[in-house]
Amino acid sequence: MSNIVTERFDRLRQERMIPAGRPATAVIGSIREVFAHRQLLDLLIRRDLKSRYKDSALGFAWTLIRPLVQLAIYYFVLGQILGASRNIPEFAIYVFSGLTLYGLFSEIVASGTASIVSNGGLIKKIYLPREIYPLASVGAALFNFGVQLVVLLAAAILQSGFAWVRLDLLYFFPATLVILIWATAFALLLAAANVYLRDMQYLVEVLVLLLMWGSPIVYAWQMVATRAPEWLLTLYTSNPITLAVLGIHRAFWTAGPDSEYPAHLLLRLCVAGLVGLVALLLCQRVFAKLQGNFAQEI
Repeated sequence: MSNIVTERFDRLRQERMIPAGRPATAVIGSIREVFAHRQLLDLLIRRDLKSRYKDSALGFAWTLIRPLVQLAIYYFVLGQILGASRNIPEFAIYVFSGLTLYGLFSEIVASGTASIVSNGGLIKKIYLPREIYPLASVGAALFNFGVQLVVLLAAAILQSGFAWVRLDLLYFFPATLVILIWATAFALLLAAANVYLRDMQYLVEVLVLLLMWGSPIVYAWQMVATRAPEWLLTLYTSNPITLAVLGIHRAFWTAGPDSEYPAHLLLRLCVAGLVGLVALLLCQRVFAKLQGNFAQEI
């Protein structure tokens, strides 16, 4: 009997160790696996939305309350008291359009970073493609973005009638796509990092705040263009978040002349989107490499 046991242990020692999870380069396989579990992804999105407003009297109205309170603060404090609205016509539309798009980015990154740790119970019990959890955060953020977008459309109509229905409205699509690509890339990377370094989600809150003020949401891009040195302006306009915010301004802010935007804005958005796809691919590879020990680390 002891000989049989010894032989089994010898065979086990000779077996090559295979790391858990998919190889880091199996991007197509990851996409197929997520698509095969699309119904579970839908359930996770619905669960996230319902749990967020569980036992709340106002429910999904809270999706609007926070950005509207932010809008009121920025409009009255920065716009009226500090006089920013004197340099930016239609200041309310300018601020709210930027806040709406940046809110999509910040929600995806913040909730995506915590998505693996917060779903630790599911990860330990059943196997699902791990990318589903950050992607569920993307889906929930898109729902909230859609609700806020309705308010933005209504505000644009009240402000300028249907003058905002023009060709520049198409800038909305590349601007939103750039935000989605980069936010998803960061969500995947930071979700994996947060499993091993729990301080990451608190660091993300600080970074999200800094990135907001690093984008022309409550101030005009021209302020940076006329005051910053050339190298800093180049770095500033290379930021995909800045380009996306400028894109949604061009879509909904009818008072902005062409001089309020950097040259070749559409081309810059396309380049930012292509670079973002490369970043998304790299972040997914890092995520796939690190996911093998998620269950043990949580």
